Amino acid sequence: MFKDAIGKKSKKVKNTVERGAVKKFAEAIGDVHPIFVDEEYGNQSRYGRNIAPPTFPRVFDYGEIEDFYLPNIGLIHGEQIYHYERPILVGEEIYCYTEVVDYYEKTGNMGLLGFVILKGYGEDAEGKNIYTEKQSAIISEAVRKELVR
Repeated sequence: MFKDAIGKKSKKVKNTVERGAVKKFAEAIGDVHPIFVDEEYGNQSRYGRNIAPPTFPRVFDYGEIEDFYLPNIGLIHGEQIYHYERPILVGEEIYCYTEVVDYYEKTGNMGLLGFVILKGYGEDAEGKNIYTEKQSAIISEAVRKELVR
């Protein structure tokens, strides 16, 4: 179903790591460690400022992959793994894009399931990698029927 999408990428999108957004995110996940929310603490840390929680890139805009569509409802979230070269710093700009890296199918209790594997990238202004994230979206037969209409 999505084999032809493997290798397709979105264009890079600039995201700014805003202090208020980091604070709200930390509160929402129940982790208000001072390294995320206390400016004085961040300034005195080894990073020289606050950092974002590890799953914060979930809120970034990664752009759209041309001719690739996944519905907003009905998908099953598989796993999501982050790998960091360094922390995300409050106030910096991060350039994000996503790539379809694999698609395969398996038959399970819910029938034929499709697995779309996406990889997201976050880079600094010079194009140096800050983090990558790999996630899987599982497409049930019900969602598959909607997609082929």
